[in-house]
Amino acid sequence: MTNQYDYLIVGAGLFGATIAERAHRAGKSVLVIDKRNHIAGNVYTEEQVGINIHKYGAHIFHTDYEDVWKYVNKFAKFNNFINSPIVIFDGKVYNMPFNMNTFAQIWDDVVTPEDARKHIEAERQEISHAPKNLEEQAISLVGRTIYEKLIKGYTEKQWGRPCSELPTFIIKRLPVRFIYDNNYFDDKYQGIPIGGYTKMVQNMLSGIEVRLNTDFFERKDEYQAMAEHIIYTGPLDEYFDYKLGELEWRSLEFETEVLNEENHQGCAVVNYTGLDVDYTRVIEHKHFEFNTSPQTVITYEYPAAYQKGSEKYYTVNNEKNDALADAYRALATQEPNVIFGGRLAEYKYYDMDDVIKKAMDLTL
Repeated sequence: MTNQYDYLIVGAGLFGATIAERAHRAGKSVLVIDKRNHIAGNVYTEEQVGINIHKYGAHIFHTDYEDVWKYVNKFAKFNNFINSPIVIFDGKVYNMPFNMNTFAQIWDDVVTPEDARKHIEAERQEISHAPKNLEEQAISLVGRTIYEKLIKGYTEKQWGRPCSELPTFIIKRLPVRFIYDNNYFDDKYQGIPIGGYTKMVQNMLSGIEVRLNTDFFERKDEYQAMAEHIIYTGPLDEYFDYKLGELEWRSLEFETEVLNEENHQGCAVVNYTGLDVDYTRVIEHKHFEFNTSPQTVITYEYPAAYQKGSEKYYTVNNEKNDALADAYRALATQEPNVIFGGRLAEYKYYDMDDVIKKAMDLTL
């Protein structure tokens, strides 16, 4: 069974699919395996009542990489969706990201950028020392009012800890725009693949052998002997059987409902920053693709502590985990013919375009 394939790719998410497509196009033999029953990793979309559902949370494609944008457009046509989420706090609606619309909603006397700057600058003075935690970091950047209305509750729900116990680097920079612009991203290119991400990844994997419901670790030695090169996109610590310890993650739980109404909340994503509700946001999927179905589908997103068997979403980057991840990365460099790539295998949060860019730039 030795070297039946040039490449064995463990994981059919964006990193694995990009490598697989490139290798296949170069004439290499490729096998892709995934322990899930579907391709596309966490960008997987499935249809319900004629609407494409983002099964693992909202994914909005945005990039400044022209080569990445041209690449993904080979496999899908993108619409012109612009991410303009809103925040609900204490029964009131605010625009995101922080911009002049937000400031005018918070302070009655704000009309001009100078009006907003005066409020923010005055409140920033509360922190006169180097910030010691996320709470102080946020106040030093945008002041207490914005922090308490739009940051504090969401962040504490997301991480399961008070902001005063979270490190500053989580929120080192906050986008603050002194213009009336609700576009969440600054990137030049933005949109959603028409027909969903699964269709896009399916096109990327066209002509490539894919085996689903296939766990690499059940027959690890056998699979490693099947190919000259291994592309591994699974959890970094799992590859080494957790021999140095387990890396920590935060997870998410979802509750999805089909509603017999045309339009439930008026936009794709609504963030709930108050601690009076357990969920952090509600996604109304039809708005991603301007769907005109008479029904709608909404998903409540709940942050959760990671437990064995749940999905790994967010790395917990503290001193302990960073050191442990570095130790595992050192082991990874010693693995012959194995390339570790992607969010799980690198223990790193990635935007979709950065995942694809890294896979595109990899020398095969």
